[in-house]
This record gives sequence, structure tokens and C-alpha cells, in this order.
Amino acid sequence: MTRHPVWDPLLRSFHWSLAGLFAANALFTDAESNLHEWIGYAIGGLLALRLVWGFVGPRSARFASFLPTRSGIRGQLTDLATGRRRVHLMHTPLGALMIYNLLLTLAGIVTTGYMMTTLTFWGVGWVETTHEALVSWAEISVLLHIGAVMLESLRTGVNLPGAMITGVKNVPDGAKIDP
Repeated sequence: MTRHPVWDPLLRSFHWSLAGLFAANALFTDAESNLHEWIGYAIGGLLALRLVWGFVGPRSARFASFLPTRSGIRGQLTDLATGRRRVHLMHTPLGALMIYNLLLTLAGIVTTGYMMTTLTFWGVGWVETTHEALVSWAEISVLLHIGAVMLESLRTGVNLPGAMITGVKNVPDGAKIDP
């Protein structure tokens, strides 16, 4: 195994804090409670921090380092279809799409959640409907994300959840690596 330091402590803290807060709001808090609202604000703060870190953080945290391309997506789909094992040191192209999807979806949830607390949008049906639809989409996306991480970990031999805890990807010797 070859060790590749990838994820910085701030990025890892962001990831697990966001996962915990989203799970708390989606599964455990009463949607009408102050706690639900404050967790939403905390998620908004995390998203703002991630936005800044996506431009000034280390290379692996920068949005420019994992922009998905058509050729990259096509290549990963081909790898999946043919069983070719190629390890990506950062996000795979499909993983990058999921990251952008989750960040934008959560930003939409935070925005519509905040809108529901204002006098202008209090009780406006489309805002609540959009908020609920985005939460449902986020829940589906999270399940797809977890499933894909498990599949990619098994397929490539790289413990992706472990890498998001330690910041280091342990790549099997002889694996084809895409940076």
C-alpha cells in the first residue's frame, strides 16, 4: 500500500460536521423547533466556510481541482462497465458531480428554510414545497453517495471512508492512479 495524504483537517471536519447536522435535522429534530432552525443556520455557516475554502484552501479542497469533465465522466463510466480499476487520488468525476449536487442542494435547503422564517415568505406554499422537495432530493443523494463510496471502496481497494477520517488514501501497490 502506498500512502497519499489528500484531505486536510478542515475539509474532513466540514464533511463530518455537515453529515451529522444534516442527519440531525432530517431525522431527529422537529421541523417546527428552534433547534431545527439553528441547525439550519449552522449548516449555512458550514457551507459558507466550504465556499471560501474551495477557493483558498489546499489543492485538494479547491473546486478547480475536481471539476468534472465529459471525458472524465465517460472514462469513469467505462471503468465501471469494464471492471477496470483506476484510483483517483481526489474525487472521481462522478464523485465531483455528487459533491456539487449536495452543496447546491443544501444551499437551496438553507435558503428556502431561511425564507420561511421571514415575513415576506411566511406561509408561502412554493417556498415550503421547494424546501421539502430539496430535503427529499438531498436524502436520496446522500444514500446514493454512501452507496457509491462503498462500491468504489470495494472496487478499487481504497478505504474511502477511512481516508475521509484520516486524510490519507492508502492505494494498493500497482494500482493505476489518476491524480
